[in-house]
Amino acid sequence: MRFPHNVFSLCGAMKISVFGLGYVGAVTAGCLTRQGHSVVGVDVSAQKVESLDRGEAPIIEPGLEDLLKQAKQRQLLRATTRVAEAVAATDLSLVCVGTPSAITGAIDLRFVRQVTEQIGDALRAQKKAHSLVFRSTMLPGSTQRLVKELLSDLVERGQLRVFYYPEFLREGTAVEDFLKPSLAVVGTRDGQQPAAEFMELVGQGATVVPWSTAEMVKYACNSFHAAKITFANEIGRLGKQLNIDSTAVMSLLCQDTKLNLSPYYLRPGNPFGGSCLPKDVRALNQLSRREGVHLPLLENLLTSNEQHLRHLLQLIERAEQNEVAILGLSFKSNTDDLRESAMVEVAQTLLGRGYQVRIYDPQLNLAKLVGSNKRLIDTKMPHLASLLHDDLALAIGQKGLIVAAQRCAAIAKLAKVVTPEHQILDLNGWPELRALPARYEGFCW
Repeated sequence: MRFPHNVFSLCGAMKISVFGLGYVGAVTAGCLTRQGHSVVGVDVSAQKVESLDRGEAPIIEPGLEDLLKQAKQRQLLRATTRVAEAVAATDLSLVCVGTPSAITGAIDLRFVRQVTEQIGDALRAQKKAHSLVFRSTMLPGSTQRLVKELLSDLVERGQLRVFYYPEFLREGTAVEDFLKPSLAVVGTRDGQQPAAEFMELVGQGATVVPWSTAEMVKYACNSFHAAKITFANEIGRLGKQLNIDSTAVMSLLCQDTKLNLSPYYLRPGNPFGGSCLPKDVRALNQLSRREGVHLPLLENLLTSNEQHLRHLLQLIERAEQNEVAILGLSFKSNTDDLRESAMVEVAQTLLGRGYQVRIYDPQLNLAKLVGSNKRLIDTKMPHLASLLHDDLALAIGQKGLIVAAQRCAAIAKLAKVVTPEHQILDLNGWPELRALPARYEGFCW
């Protein structure tokens, strides 16, 4: 039996049940009613249910109390402890229950699983089409497992559609954040665009991705926020010790919207290197140690960078190719600076392990290397001249692994020399490489 999914209406209000009347659920319920939808709140706590049913906010959040009172006056809001009743009265269910930390630090999905199982049981008994939207914060793969273990029969016969729709609400500004979201992401099973009526609910500007990507972006955002706060606090502690106004320092840092507050540097890829970043991080850490100021985040930047390099070497080894061609040896494109370049370390390590290494980097002219740049090569790779090829075809060879660290060759030229006997490891996101006949793998994707 197939179930038609015309449960939403672009022209009218939707009937929505919200499971979990804590912080996210209560705000979500109130904001949905403001948009004209009819909402049934569901919670195991009779106190929360009674509060919401009276139009009273179960939490302190600016603007929420007024929303709930208006919703009651317009008869758009009620609450219950009965799952089956809420499912029967609505076309879409939002799961907003808590996902607390276990003692080990692991996420506890007991409440999500319990609600999911109850909703599934209700749908099996009622045999109605329904949409289920998870908003609870869950680790990547959680939606997939919940569907597989608890809902697979409903999904396979078309009775149920499942989405993951992460929330980005800040306490104190949650109502505004809901109505004017800074980011809207919808996860679907296959990453394909859901029906237009669902996009009408979440907003046409929402980005549609697979379930696991939508789950991961919530953790990426929160971890990034935590990293920014920690970074500012560490600069603050060191500044305080040095009698420097760190609020002024961070204010100046934020004025740079080209590099500092921008997408720049926020793409997974090659480990950082060059003449500035490693040197300056070391110097700042040495200064903090001298001043007796412990800065765990900054102290571990180089350690994390080294781990990223080890991961790259592991991927190269896993390819099981004895011949390796490196596209780009310098630490980034359009420069011949080899100081602390990750690719120099990769080449040196692979040579030491017996690999046949060939390098193509049109920016490099060994005769023009001077100063510390030349001393580095003389010390670490005195045989670089024998590895460096001006001819792309000779550098690529007939087979082996191509480590694409830079876009230092045109795709049209690569297409003439890359064969099905090659493998490509893309370090920095070069989409056109996927069209080449070789087997493609991304470094961090």
